[in-house]
Amino acid sequence: MVSAMGSTVVFICGSALRGQPDHENLKSAKFLRAAQTAPNYRLHSVGNGWHPGIYEVESGGISIPGELYEMTDDQYAYLERNEPPNMYPHPVKLADGGEAIAFLYPEALIDEHGWPDISDYGGWAAYKAAS
Repeated sequence: MVSAMGSTVVFICGSALRGQPDHENLKSAKFLRAAQTAPNYRLHSVGNGWHPGIYEVESGGISIPGELYEMTDDQYAYLERNEPPNMYPHPVKLADGGEAIAFLYPEALIDEHGWPDISDYGGWAAYKAAS
C-alpha cells in the first residue's frame, strides 16, 4: 500500500481511469497494472452520474475493475484535494490478496440520495459507455 520510498499505491476505478475525463488528476503517476478489488464492494453512480461511489459490504459484493498507480506524495496530495466532496481515502482489498488506497464514498449518503447501484455494469468505464 505505502512503500518505504514515500510513494502510495492507489486503486483507481472511476473518472480518473485511462481514457476517462479526469485522468489528468493523476499527474503522470506511474501506471502499475490493471487490477480489481476482492468481491467485497458495491459500485454506485453518484451525483447524477458525475462520479462513482464505492463502499465495502459484508455480503453481496462484487469485484470492481480498475487500475493501480504508484503516486508520489505530491501526486497523491493533488488527487486527494481534487476528489469530489465526501470521498475519503481508505485501504481496499484486491483480488490478488494485496491492498491499495482507494477513495470510498459513504454508503449512508448513497442510500440517502437513492443513487443507482451500477455494480452489474462491469465497472465505471463500461457504465459510462452504456449511458
